[in-house]
Amino acid sequence: MEEKNYLHKEKCDHRLKKNRQFNYIFRKGERLSSKNFNLFYVKSKFKNYKIGYSISKKEGKANKRNRLRRRIKEIIRINSLPKNYFNYVLQAKNNSTLLDYKEIELQLKKLFSKFNDQ
Repeated sequence: MEEKNYLHKEKCDHRLKKNRQFNYIFRKGERLSSKNFNLFYVKSKFKNYKIGYSISKKEGKANKRNRLRRRIKEIIRINSLPKNYFNYVLQAKNNSTLLDYKEIELQLKKLFSKFNDQ
């Protein structure tokens, strides 16, 4: 068998994965709100930011929730919205799955600009 050499890009993982991480940010963090989103944040001791996404099952079936999550992740990646040394949880409010891409982008930019102005 031939050994394959795969080139692995240095990828910085910015996801919150554990339930206890989410609970800590909900409990200890501060909150900013927009019409369709809540942003919880807490200062971190690490250099990079971490972000988690919370979308309730009341928002719709899994395909709608996943579509919203993918759109949010792409908007955050393209616009470089979060600052380092913070951990975030972005929570979707009611009917946020009905929004189009531009409206989501507008609300997230406004929400993170509120955060940066503090």
